[in-house]
Amino acid sequence: MEIEIMAKALKELGHPKRLSIFKKLVKCGFKGMTVGQLQKEFNIPGSTLSHHISGLMSAELVKQRRKGTSLFCVANYKKLIQVSSFLQDECCFEDDTFEGE
Repeated sequence: MEIEIMAKALKELGHPKRLSIFKKLVKCGFKGMTVGQLQKEFNIPGSTLSHHISGLMSAELVKQRRKGTSLFCVANYKKLIQVSSFLQDECCFEDDTFEGE
């Protein structure tokens, strides 16, 4: 099951616009950004942004919180760490036979 969950997260991050949105949210920290700020930042229609945010949320990479009338998007750092760890779990960085460097 874990492989399917990680594949979903990586698939969502594989789209250039979603990756850009996610990177921006990671940079913003726990305060996040409003949907309106994201729309202005990336200059994309609301329906397109909603589609991208929905994909990131379905992969649990982004969470939303409401404050008054504003809807904030925040990177899910726990999921980011899980995805990073998944990719590094069986890393051979200590293997001296690697000739890629």
